Amino acid sequence: MVKLSDIEQIASEQKERLLQNDSGLQREILETLPRMASHALIISGIRRCGKSTLLHQYLRSSEQDFFYFNFEDIRLYDFQIKDFALLDTAIEKSGQKLLFFDEIQAVTGWELFVRQKLDQRYRIVLTGSNASLLSRELGTKLTGRQITKELFPFSYREFVSFKNKKNNAKTFLEYLQTGGFPEYVKAENPDILNGLIDDILYRDIVVRYGIKDASSIKRLLSYLFFNTAKLTTPSKLKDIAGVKSPSTILDYFSYLEASYLIQLLPKFSFSLKSQMLAPKKVYVCDTGLIKTGTILLTENYGYLLENIVFSHLRRHTKELFYFNENNKECDFVELQNGKIKTLLQVCWDLNEDNEEREIRGLTEAMHYFKQTKGYIITYNQRDTIHHENVVIEVIPAHEFLM
Repeated sequence: MVKLSDIEQIASEQKERLLQNDSGLQREILETLPRMASHALIISGIRRCGKSTLLHQYLRSSEQDFFYFNFEDIRLYDFQIKDFALLDTAIEKSGQKLLFFDEIQAVTGWELFVRQKLDQRYRIVLTGSNASLLSRELGTKLTGRQITKELFPFSYREFVSFKNKKNNAKTFLEYLQTGGFPEYVKAENPDILNGLIDDILYRDIVVRYGIKDASSIKRLLSYLFFNTAKLTTPSKLKDIAGVKSPSTILDYFSYLEASYLIQLLPKFSFSLKSQMLAPKKVYVCDTGLIKTGTILLTENYGYLLENIVFSHLRRHTKELFYFNENNKECDFVELQNGKIKTLLQVCWDLNEDNEEREIRGLTEAMHYFKQTKGYIITYNQRDTIHHENVVIEVIPAHEFLM
């Protein structure tokens, strides 16, 4: 049973802890966050990527007092939709018109409460670690009165700034292996990432979705970590995970994506059916997780580089695909408002063993989309290639990411 006095005490303690947090490195996304009362601002992202720090920075820049409430507090285990009436009373007593709710999606029916507060002209910011906060279904429940933003671990640019390093190949190699989770970048203690993986698997997936065999999804995730940037299909993974049906793998994929642990990249096709049936490429949220969850071998570096390029592109758009025609593949097709923006190939280095394959794959995509310029991202090579009436720029990763 939840009481008004409990809510008031919890809110007070949570707010005090939030204000005691180090404001840290100013995140690049901060300048893009709007301030308006007509729409709820929703910030979603994987656990421990810095949402609380971003909140602190947002508060400092708004210079307005606020009411803060984190629904993941263990003392709120029994919080139900009826208890929003008590929370409403606590908010009114506080006199604050700026509301911050963390992990509110844990309470069924929360959308009704948020819509009510929007109608009352409160400014509302929601943060959460589940991509359901960004779903189309949510947009319907809030009648389109939301602006959504995604926060990711440190970008390479943020990493360089946080570590006060020079932008060069050596710094990029460090980022490749460390990744961008702020706490891990600061302490470099593997227990931080191991704990994060377990926290997401068990709290956000196993418990939330009632998975009886936790080991099956853990086996699947370990395999995906080791095979990042590779093509995969559910039918090939059911034996690896130890499940009976490919549909179970599809469910696991949706859970892992919703928690931001992985992202699936579809094949480009003008046919939606063909796009859905084709194998997808799997990318992990952060290369630090890959290093922690697998034995990192030198020959994996090309895939890690590709994973980082994917994460960089994904920060700016969801319109991403891979291209494969006539057995020639291009790693990334980036669209903007449905139109081709950039074609990108990624490899650790261009050499006599892979040069023809990499150039052919990119050229095939350029001809298909009628583009005259494409890019190959490498570890530390720079060059310009003229081939079949097109121009290919070879760019070092540390320059491309900046």
